[in-house]
Amino acid sequence: MDSPRIITILLLFFANLLVLGVSSTQHNKDFLECLTDQYERTNSATDVIFTPNNTTYAFLMQSQNLRPTSTSPQRPRLIVTPFYESEIQAAIYCSKKVGIQIRVRSGGHDYEGLSYTSRIPFVIVDMRNFRSISIDSKEKTAWVQVGATLGQLYYTLARKSRTLAFTAGVCPTVGIGGHFSGGGYGMMSRRHALAVDHIIDAKLIDANGQILDRKSMGEDLFWAIRGGGGTSFGIVLAFKVELITVPETVTVFNVTRTLEQNATQLVHRWQYIADKVDENLLLRLFLNSDRSPITGNRTVAASFTTLFLGRVCDLLPLMEREFPELGLVEQDCIEMSWIESTLFFSGLQNQSLDVLLSRVPQTFYSPSYFKGKSDYVRQPIPINGLRGIWRFLSEEVANMGQLQFSPYGGVLSTISESETPFPHRAGNIFMIHYGVSWERAGNAELQRHLNWSRRLYSYMAPYVSQSPRAAYFNYRDLDLGMNNPGNTSYRQASVWGLRYFQNNFNRLVRVKTEVDPSNFFRNEQSIPPRATW
Repeated sequence: MDSPRIITILLLFFANLLVLGVSSTQHNKDFLECLTDQYERTNSATDVIFTPNNTTYAFLMQSQNLRPTSTSPQRPRLIVTPFYESEIQAAIYCSKKVGIQIRVRSGGHDYEGLSYTSRIPFVIVDMRNFRSISIDSKEKTAWVQVGATLGQLYYTLARKSRTLAFTAGVCPTVGIGGHFSGGGYGMMSRRHALAVDHIIDAKLIDANGQILDRKSMGEDLFWAIRGGGGTSFGIVLAFKVELITVPETVTVFNVTRTLEQNATQLVHRWQYIADKVDENLLLRLFLNSDRSPITGNRTVAASFTTLFLGRVCDLLPLMEREFPELGLVEQDCIEMSWIESTLFFSGLQNQSLDVLLSRVPQTFYSPSYFKGKSDYVRQPIPINGLRGIWRFLSEEVANMGQLQFSPYGGVLSTISESETPFPHRAGNIFMIHYGVSWERAGNAELQRHLNWSRRLYSYMAPYVSQSPRAAYFNYRDLDLGMNNPGNTSYRQASVWGLRYFQNNFNRLVRVKTEVDPSNFFRNEQSIPPRATW
């Protein structure tokens, strides 16, 4: 190629960069001016708007998973932390006027960072100030705003009663908005189902800026936001939930066995009883590489982490009848209140209940680089299959490669797969969560751990659900449909949509088409309207 041609191409290239830079700067300026003007009209405070020049901006960008921001080509142009509904409505109005996308964030545990990263220019509406909780002890209901955390909800319930509780996840810093709208599995799910199964009303702002409750939004939209993800359909402000009643005393234990202590046979046996035992008993299983207390060498450890909604005197004969192989004894068990069990399962035992109010992760939830995936198992994995898993875990000896088996059955099997968008009900023995985390930045580290995760996931294909190979929406995974994750056409979206939602996916598309046909609320794995088929 001759020199004049090269020079011409380079000039065009740099001219385009300059245009993009000007366009980007203008976008920021236009949105900020629009939002400031709207806030002045409604007497709202403008100190809830943060640009990259604000010191608070970096604090607000902190998340539990460093991986999405380390690879994202875009950072939010602005972060808005509204206190009032009118401030959210103004953000929607300005987003439409200026043509810049909105991402909505409540907690920051988002596995793929879709609430705080994007491939195109965007702003964040951070719901952390929408965190009020109003409990009606007599009616056993609560209104919970989406910026509250699970820990805050649990703490607030405990201040009211020793026996009022709610069924949801174990990590106290998870935001209500994402957790509730995507499913909400927890340590009481075999007895009390999922968070979405207890939602009885909601408040939402739609793409037109209208504030809707269950009656005004209609049953189709109300159905969609209970398991189909709220951010595909609007900005959920709050959920009204039915509370549950738990015993004053519950029992927990965490018993670990290594390969030298018969772990392979125990895990194999666990698969035959975990979904069939008394629904008051949830035997969760964690698998990871560890050092053997017997030989001192690296081995695989299986930790049976358990909640029983009752006393130890009732638990021991139940375990002896259903799972004698584990050899559980009274000394393994601890009786406590339900609220104390939330500390136990989040690794915060012996700390004050006040720790539940913190939005900053503690212990093993500290921010790191992380990749998660999921599967559902409908037939027990044979021993040879388990031994293959052990080989993968042995590769991650210096890091946190872990599998988590969460049992189903109980009440979960009695609810229709179409009752909510969350379809994983009868027929599932357990769900697998694959997780790997690492501390060091850099592309080489990133690719090494992603490769490990993807090879393990590929290896597991013969042992998990098929047609489709199911996945849990709250464990979002951009590898599903990774050829073009930014394309939300129906054809592309169905790759991951059918895995998350199975037969409910097409109904979600119909609802999306009715309430947001222009696809205003969208991300890399949002529900598409029919217009994009």
